Amino acid sequence: MSDNRPAAGTHQKAPRRGRLRVALVHDWLTGMRGGERCLEDFCAILPGADLHTLFRFPGSVGGPIEARPIREARRLRWLKHAGPLRRRYRWLLPLFPGAIGSFDLGGYDLVVSLSHCVAKGAGEGQGVPRIAYTFTPMRYIWDMAPLYFNRGRFGAPALRILQPILERLRRWDQSVHPDRYIAISDCVAERIRRIYGRTAAVIHPPVDLDRLPAPGPGPDEDGRYYLVVSALAPYKRIADALEACRILDRPLVVVGTGEDEARLRSAAGPHAEFLGWRSDREVADLYRRARAVLLPGEEDFGITPLEAMACGTPVIALGRGGALETVVTPERSEAGSPPTGILYGETGAEALAQAIRRFEKDAGSFDPRALRAHAERFGRPRFREAIRKALEDFAGPLS
Repeated sequence: MSDNRPAAGTHQKAPRRGRLRVALVHDWLTGMRGGERCLEDFCAILPGADLHTLFRFPGSVGGPIEARPIREARRLRWLKHAGPLRRRYRWLLPLFPGAIGSFDLGGYDLVVSLSHCVAKGAGEGQGVPRIAYTFTPMRYIWDMAPLYFNRGRFGAPALRILQPILERLRRWDQSVHPDRYIAISDCVAERIRRIYGRTAAVIHPPVDLDRLPAPGPGPDEDGRYYLVVSALAPYKRIADALEACRILDRPLVVVGTGEDEARLRSAAGPHAEFLGWRSDREVADLYRRARAVLLPGEEDFGITPLEAMACGTPVIALGRGGALETVVTPERSEAGSPPTGILYGETGAEALAQAIRRFEKDAGSFDPRALRAHAERFGRPRFREAIRKALEDFAGPLS
């Protein structure tokens, strides 16, 4: 299929009685990242929806999510008690399609999934209308598979074993589809078209401006640092930021945790400081005090650049993916759209180092108040209104 219409017979809407009964589905709940912040907004839009997830680590997400009854896939509930194995949950990826399909969602009027892995498959074949807010098709098995599965991370025998597993996952991923896709960015909509053969509307994720203070007076330029706020995963290319700051002898602060943390720490020099996880308040202060925020990987959309801009801090980002939709360069700025950052074209530490040099020559052109105003265009009220309209256009009044 080349459009967003469901195949014949995939669902029939039964007559409704009262409030729409909705199932919310999220891949997993193990920390507060961009996807979980979007989920908080869906919880506000759909206050009576039941929340389903493959597995969760209690206490790892925000109050609006934790306060809601959460239903986990029965076959993965043991994972929360698995001790050190909890950090290796991605190794269980081959089990996830079956686990997401084990939810009985046939009694709902609507299934709304937030998917970057398998959540879009929830309710498949159960006769219920389904709509997926899609962060990306599974990056581990598609465009970014070489970053995850390569000779630097696995030996040749392991890679031979992994290839048929990845191929089975690709076949599954191309065989299950919601009735409607909503993508978080134009670049994700293009991936959905290319990989799934479906079209997708685009609704950009929200920035929670309430937890990000407006720009204020910052420290002197001398001694200010560059900042990375990111999951420490292969596709984020944090090693490029470490090496670029080493080349330039610039201080770098890294906030975040993830599967690549040990490798990155071992490769970092004395110019880099790893802070691990930090509270929202601490991260906001780090944004405000930073010279610029670095994004060396291709982002599906990228909330971090907008969070930095909300605090008055410009961004230096790889000019691919979602950054093209959020970062306004001096070359692209127009009246009413002042610059918010620097984009560079090629991956790698040297290209990033050159972009940092360009930024430092032009640092005075970035107005903190204009950066904040740009971020406000992506605020929560705009997002909630757009999502509610999309859901009601698809399924009818929510209440």
